[in-house]
Amino acid sequence: MARNIPIKVARAEKDMTQKALAQAVGVSRQTINAIEQGEYNPTINLCRSICRVLGKTLDDLFWEEDEDRKERIKG
Repeated sequence: MARNIPIKVARAEKDMTQKALAQAVGVSRQTINAIEQGEYNPTINLCRSICRVLGKTLDDLFWEEDEDRKERIKG
């Protein structure tokens, strides 16, 4: 699983720590860290909670575009 950079960026835009995001969505800081590192696949409910707190959509934070699709769009 790839790192989730969009969550980290969205947190930074809100000047929010992993701990603050974790408290806002009801999980541990370690869980947020694991999501950002790509080591944990969150439930859809947790994804939606993170999106709500960060003011983003599921596509903004969790959409993984595959390389083949990127190439088709470019070419």
